[in-house]
Parts: sequence; C-alpha cells; structure tokens
Amino acid sequence: MNENGFVKYSIENKIATVEFGHPASNSLPGSILNELANIITSVGKEDSVNVIVLKSAGDRAFCAGASFDELIAIEDEKVGLEFFSGFAKVINAMRTCGKIVIGRIQGKAVGGGVGVASSCDYTLATKFAAVKLSELAIGIGPFVVGPAVERKTGTSAFSQLALDATTWYDAAWAKTNGIYAEVHEDVEALDAAVHKLATTLANSNPEALSMLKNIFWQGTEHWDTLLYERAQTSGTLVLSEFTRNAINQFKAK
Repeated sequence: MNENGFVKYSIENKIATVEFGHPASNSLPGSILNELANIITSVGKEDSVNVIVLKSAGDRAFCAGASFDELIAIEDEKVGLEFFSGFAKVINAMRTCGKIVIGRIQGKAVGGGVGVASSCDYTLATKFAAVKLSELAIGIGPFVVGPAVERKTGTSAFSQLALDATTWYDAAWAKTNGIYAEVHEDVEALDAAVHKLATTLANSNPEALSMLKNIFWQGTEHWDTLLYERAQTSGTLVLSEFTRNAINQFKAK
C-alpha cells in the first residue's frame, strides 16, 4: 500500500466501486479526503453508474479517521479550517452525488470514519466493525461528522458516542442505533450481501433511485455551510492550550 494512501475506483455493470486505503489503519490525510470527495462527485455524474459501493482496503480497520500527523501539525486557524474541512467535503459529496451509496464496513471506524459510514445511504458491516467518536478525548468534539451521525442515530445515541469518547461501541449497537442496516459474521458474508444489494440496485430504475436519494437527504441542504462552520469551530479548538496538552499526552502514550 502507498505510504501516503490511495483512492481508486472501477465501474462494472452499472456499479462504481470506490476504494481508499492508508497504512495507518486507513486514516485519511487531507489530500486523500479531497481526492475521495472529487471521485465520488465525478462518479455520481456518470450515466453508466446506478449505484456506488464505498469500501476501504484491508480487513481490520474501515477508517481510523483524520490523519493524526496532520492534526498535530496545525499551527493556525486557516490550516485548522482546511484540515477539518476534509471530512465535510467527503460527507457533502456523498450527500449530493445523486447516486445511492452503499457502505462496506469490514472493521472498526473511528471519528471521521464513523461520519463516512453514517453518510452512506445503506451500510453493511461485519460484527468486527465497532465504532467510536474519539474527538472529545483529545480536546475537540465530533462537530463536522456530528450531523451525519445524528441523522442516522438520533440525538440520544449521538450524545452517547460524543461524550463517551473512549469506549468502543460494537457493531450490534451500531445496527440497533441506525448506523448499520446489516451486520454479518465475516468479510465473505459481507461481500456477498454487498454484491447482492448492489446488483439489485444497479438494475433498478435510475430515476426512482435518484428521487429516493433526494428524499433521504431532505432537510440537509444547509450542510454546504453548516459543516464548514463546524470545521471552523474544530479548527479554533485545536489551537487551545487544553487541546494542545491533550494531543501531547496522546502522543506520549
């Protein structure tokens, strides 16, 4: 795997498969987030595509969230805004791309990874795909991904994840609270279920799918500005003395 990570995609039988990866548990630096957002937007405009499958490399972690190396390098609010805008771009791309997005979540999701999983229109996982919103543990909060997670879970479960920032919640909890639609025993069963659903949707009426997509996301039109306002909040908080100390303690572990 490329030491800087990668994003790639393929189109076959009206199914676009978009895959990302990074050696650090599929964490996502800003450059990869931008590329991922651009590819999702581009694929969403393809007439040859009816459905998008979003997946990550490997079999252990779906996504460890934003790149920690970039987080600790933030020195001013402008850089902070740019850093935290990365997941805003991906979430908004998934929201507005016009195609149904199926999430294939094979392993653990942290922070921004939970936001990506929650932004899929239909999400399938393995029983190993625990979730955690760890942002508060380093002195910030899940501000950017919060709307996407809360949209799926409701305020109560989102509050639980946001405030209990050091606890892993298992895949069964994530299914009960709406993040996952299905939970499977292993990757083989997951892939079979993803393929079956993707094939069914690929052969469905594209106009109906597009209309359903619009219905699913009604009431989120303001996210174009909301998520960037949230990114600004995080970009300011990350410069605080409290957060700096929390990050340094985390580095020292």
